[in-house]
Amino acid sequence: MIKSLISLIFQRRHFWRDATFSEIAELYASRTLRLAAINIGAGFTSVYLLRSGYSLVFIMSFWAILYFTKSFIAPFAGVLVSRIGPAKGTFFSNILYIPAMMALGFMPEFKIISIIIFAVCMGVSVTLYEVCYFIEFSIVKNPEHAGKEIGFMNILEKVAISLSPVIGGAIALIFGAPTTMWVASVIFALAALPLMKNSSKSEKQQRITIRGFPWRMALPSIMAKAATGFDLVASSLVWSLFLTIYVFTSSGNDIYVILGALSSVTVIVAILTSIWYGKTIDKNKGGNLLKAGVVANSMVHVSRIFINSPFDALGVNVVNEAATTAQNMAFLRGMFDTADVSGHRIMYLVAVDMMNNIGATIACVAMVLCATTLSGPTGFRVFFGIAAFAILFVSTARFPIYRK
Repeated sequence: MIKSLISLIFQRRHFWRDATFSEIAELYASRTLRLAAINIGAGFTSVYLLRSGYSLVFIMSFWAILYFTKSFIAPFAGVLVSRIGPAKGTFFSNILYIPAMMALGFMPEFKIISIIIFAVCMGVSVTLYEVCYFIEFSIVKNPEHAGKEIGFMNILEKVAISLSPVIGGAIALIFGAPTTMWVASVIFALAALPLMKNSSKSEKQQRITIRGFPWRMALPSIMAKAATGFDLVASSLVWSLFLTIYVFTSSGNDIYVILGALSSVTVIVAILTSIWYGKTIDKNKGGNLLKAGVVANSMVHVSRIFINSPFDALGVNVVNEAATTAQNMAFLRGMFDTADVSGHRIMYLVAVDMMNNIGATIACVAMVLCATTLSGPTGFRVFFGIAAFAILFVSTARFPIYRK
């Protein structure tokens, strides 16, 4: 049903790729459902752990270990995808996330055991999915209109990300946070259905080797991906915890709905900017868009240092949406082009994912150090200052497509 709805809305706009639209529609449908499931359940994981009595240092240490482990899982995920293809890999990833959500739902009873099971299943599932998604989209996109297709995907992502936290927050408020994990498990199962049919273009039997790999061309963007990983932690995990602890201090279980609403209010910004940014990228102006997005995103992190009220938080979320969308869409276009011309698609995208997780690990460790050496909100504010500097390294990617 979701695939048919996506086709109805977007296929007329994709007249240049009628022959293969069903392949990218399957990817659109699966990713939309998956993101909805993640943001209904795992989107509240850190706040859920905090409300369950775990300390800020424990939570950030947990994520640091998880991201660090994911960086080592990525090469194995790449080998697996090279054998079975990204469609089957995504299917197995979605199924594997179900026990992760179920384990988190049992956390009040089994404590640390549930957390460990969640971490193992989630770490493997997410890493496998990230590699599969990058490879699959890289294969099925239309090179001449990749900016538009990234824009359409971003619109669907933002709709799922914006609406699902409100749904998940309402479920958590009425029925309790564990119930959201069970609902998410069901949606993960549904997200696997569009991929039951293998994509005819799935890339299989590709050897992963460093021989002949274009290091000079690919290394700058691989290293720059670490900065986007740092940004991801700063704008999601750390930002949510800061709002929970210091901005919405007396909200109780309402915090799940509040955080969901803050995410959802940016959906209009995401839709409008995604359309415009996609056209900008396809007009060969992606390099300028990337630089502008990075600078704006850096300023967003600086502004977080001065946040004191819910109104301030809302404004930051809106500006952050516009800045991050510009940065990420332009980066993705350059990344997919580099994967195409490298001749080592899987290895390049695996390396990109590894560095993203390494950057996220560094961010988590930085937050742990800030929390242990500085008291109160000062630790968060120092961290946001560090994030404002770290994000600038995204602009060092030097994608070949933006140097033409």
